[in-house]
Amino acid sequence: MALLVAIALVYVVMVATFRSLIQPLILLVSVPFAGVGAIAALVLTKTPLGVPSMIGALMLVGIVVTNAIVLIDLINQYRDRGRSIDDAVQEGARHRLRPIVMTALATVLALAPMGLGLSGGGVFISKPLAIVVIGGLVSSTLLTLILVPVLYTLVEGVGERRDVRREQRLAKHLEPAVVSRRRSGRGERRPWPAAAEETTPVPRRGLLESDEVAPRS
Repeated sequence: MALLVAIALVYVVMVATFRSLIQPLILLVSVPFAGVGAIAALVLTKTPLGVPSMIGALMLVGIVVTNAIVLIDLINQYRDRGRSIDDAVQEGARHRLRPIVMTALATVLALAPMGLGLSGGGVFISKPLAIVVIGGLVSSTLLTLILVPVLYTLVEGVGERRDVRREQRLAKHLEPAVVSRRRSGRGERRPWPAAAEETTPVPRRGLLESDEVAPRS
């Protein structure tokens, strides 16, 4: 239950950040990838699933989503500059590859002593926690760099093609109306000289054109 609440809170924060309901779902795809690596690490090390492991899973959700946010944010920046989806994804993945890998590697190396049980007292708490984070971080980093850009391209490409088709249908519906309007002559402005010549001046009656003024007595 706590894990679901954590994922829901992360989703709400990402919706407010990206102002989109779809892109946060792409980012949350990395969470199952992290779960696969965490479970595999527990099985390989024969570590029981307990409270420390669940705490490590909660930590893993935030760490994994952060890597995906860094990648998607740069891709969105490239798209805002006018680049195509494919170009933005390629440039974003190329520029964010090293930072994401270095961050994951630094975290894994920092938790390695805890995962090996070299932390002294409290090994029964720190070891399962470190194993879950290390396993999930390794798998999610590799899969995030591959599948998240692919999913982004597919989802955003579908939305872009839908917008293009909508604009084409709108232009197709508007074009006959414009043509018929031109043929009927509605909306055509007449030139100023012609309009001025055909306008009949309105006579104004002044003092000189009026009847004779009665003389003063």
